Amino acid sequence: MSKSLLIISRQAPWSGPSAREALDIALAGGAFDLPVGMLFLDDGVFQLSGAQQPASLQQKDLSANLQALPMFGVEALYVSQRSLEERGLHQSSSSLAVELLNDTALTALIDRYDQVITL
Repeated sequence: MSKSLLIISRQAPWSGPSAREALDIALAGGAFDLPVGMLFLDDGVFQLSGAQQPASLQQKDLSANLQALPMFGVEALYVSQRSLEERGLHQSSSSLAVELLNDTALTALIDRYDQVITL
């Protein structure tokens, strides 16, 4: 049986390669039918915003990769309620269907997965 994998994405899409690497790992895991979940935490919640303009920062758009997650079997998508609130964002502005979790639920989520990668 495959071990489950939770990827915690903590970086904004424009702050370096970490956001893209987290998505690449999730897509690769999904392609190999691993049970993969993805949690957007801290500045990683900015990845969910649909109104990004990465070209102005000479960055590649991650929205196509994000939209591909469910097609690769990565349907367990979560976002930290506190991270959204601290950055003045709302779940309704997300470009993906994500489950909103409070701090207690985050702890329980992390405990459910066999392996956790934080980027």
